[in-house]
Amino acid sequence: MSYGTAEAPCTVEAPSIASPQVRTQASLKECVGKRDLSEVFVTDCLYLRGSEQAVTVQWPRAHDFYTPTPQAHSPLLFTESVRQALAVSCHTAHGIPRNYHFGWQHLNLEVAADALRTTQRPATLRLRVIHSAIEHRRMGSVRLVAHVQGSVDGRYAGSAEVCYSAHPSSIYNRLRGPYADRTVFLRAAPPTPPIPPERVGRTNPRDVVLSPTGQEGRWHMRVDTGHTVLYDHPHDHIPGMVLLEAASQAAQASHDTPATPVAFTTTFDGYVEFDAPCLLTTTPLAPDLHNRPRVRIDAQQRERRVFSATVALAPHPAR
Repeated sequence: MSYGTAEAPCTVEAPSIASPQVRTQASLKECVGKRDLSEVFVTDCLYLRGSEQAVTVQWPRAHDFYTPTPQAHSPLLFTESVRQALAVSCHTAHGIPRNYHFGWQHLNLEVAADALRTTQRPATLRLRVIHSAIEHRRMGSVRLVAHVQGSVDGRYAGSAEVCYSAHPSSIYNRLRGPYADRTVFLRAAPPTPPIPPERVGRTNPRDVVLSPTGQEGRWHMRVDTGHTVLYDHPHDHIPGMVLLEAASQAAQASHDTPATPVAFTTTFDGYVEFDAPCLLTTTPLAPDLHNRPRVRIDAQQRERRVFSATVALAPHPAR
């Protein structure tokens, strides 16, 4: 799944859902957009009423990337679960072809820190997905607004509101111009050195997506196209999940003590390309209404903002 440029928020009437159809687990896996099917967490999708679906997600007990410490999963595991659930919803319930290109414009997401704690068994995440708006546009593009709420064992796990689009290849290739050729992925420069992994809640340097600049609060995005979770298959630009991971790590690196990013207010302004450096700058903000520290992250490429996020952090309890 790719992430595109920002558009105005969608404000159209709620859609009607397609007729229910029986879906096998294998067909659901094919909807998610992962080459490595072991990275597909969705196990079921049930049609409820109107434009509402119930999507079941199986979280592994531990994951090489999404479980950075033995005690807790990364909040990006919840985000990836939302991404997969929306893909399944679009392809199975709303008739959007699997060869369409998806792009997120706005993402507001919150996850409960308690829900990220690891257990001795895989956790089952249940996501309630409601599309409040679907607009079919001329030439085949679709604009959508989705609201997602998740629970684990009956307890609130997180929520998300996503404004996004889906484009047929003819439109997407026109938007991307020369970058529509995915050989740009193969021409990406070798990864730059990582910052110390402990600064961003990691133990493996390869999982770090920030490189030092020598300036406080400023990092280059570190791109390792050989990382098989972040780059499951060739892309024509840096995926949105990588941008969110960069925002998560930048927020942690800017905080004096260990903390978990638990809320993201995000705008995707443009495509982040492989052929130019991307600079991330952090700015501390006043605490949110829950008195959680907040950080704003702005990403620039070729002197233009391509991505921004405000991240709220839950400090780890003192031991």
